[in-house]
Amino acid sequence: MPRKMPIEADANLRKAREAALLAVETYNRPGASFRSAGYLVLMVVAWTALFHAIFAKRKVKPYYRQKKNLRRFERVDGDFKCWELAECMQQFYADQNPPARKNLEFVVKLRNKIEHRFLPVLDIEIFGECQALLNNFEQLMCETFGDKYALSASLAFALQFGRSVAPAQQAAMRGAFKQHLQSVRKFVDRFRSTLSADVLADQNYSFKVFLIPKIGNTRSADDVAVEFIKHDPTKPEEMSRYDRVVALIKPRQVNIVNANGLKPSTVVQRVATQLAGKKFNSHSHVQCWQHFKVRPSGGSPDPGLCNPQFCSYDVLHKDYIYTQAWVDFLVVKLNDPATYQVVMGGAQ
Repeated sequence: MPRKMPIEADANLRKAREAALLAVETYNRPGASFRSAGYLVLMVVAWTALFHAIFAKRKVKPYYRQKKNLRRFERVDGDFKCWELAECMQQFYADQNPPARKNLEFVVKLRNKIEHRFLPVLDIEIFGECQALLNNFEQLMCETFGDKYALSASLAFALQFGRSVAPAQQAAMRGAFKQHLQSVRKFVDRFRSTLSADVLADQNYSFKVFLIPKIGNTRSADDVAVEFIKHDPTKPEEMSRYDRVVALIKPRQVNIVNANGLKPSTVVQRVATQLAGKKFNSHSHVQCWQHFKVRPSGGSPDPGLCNPQFCSYDVLHKDYIYTQAWVDFLVVKLNDPATYQVVMGGAQ
């Protein structure tokens, strides 16, 4: 007979699933304007309960111990003081830092910043992290407790009107929440700038999906309207074909934006002043964008294929402009001696 799950583990697991389903319902509700904030608050509850369920299964009590007597637990209003999500992450991952943990760290810090603000304009910008948060939750839950607890059977692909938010609507939303938006966006950019290129590209940190229209005039009973194509590093040629298709259909205006752009000389000046005794000039900057692959090389047939977080192509002037996030990213990376050595080849 299979071993019965501890009562506390079962209760927390039910709570985790219910909170996650409520989070998705909140996010997908038509007309919702407190979308990301509500989703993140509920997903923090879900993740905390999931960790508590895992600890209960392992017969670990997720409570803070008294500093003066480690045999006794702290109490708050008569109840044991439970580990919050940040402490749960530390206890669960210890000294490991997989992309899923970085995703959780991002979510916890962002939740603390936006739960008292009203910033719907950020929804589209953090969608990747929000989706990865849900994917990682289900994966860990199923790995630990079995596939019967999977959320996928209870969820449907969300239907959305329109292809994107109209530029005029975006401008109005940004203007309405400009003061709070700048603070939160600055946090988002700074957090992302501390991550390696591998973590940023990992689906467990930020989920990215290609939605490619299916063309055809025949349909079988087995056809579905939407298919998810999972990235498979063992099939580089197939993944490359999808990249080329997206390059053909993506809106050209995405990477052709001038707002708050920085010239290469400005990037060099700002980075150089923040590096402790290290050389950084125009050639160094070229080495950096080549190493971190933020833009194509000169003469590329598609100069707009940039990393939009750091760089964009100016069609009118036929040159590249950069973001403050790129400056922050370089300052963090190049102040690490090992990274500087790799990127610059030992130049001082």
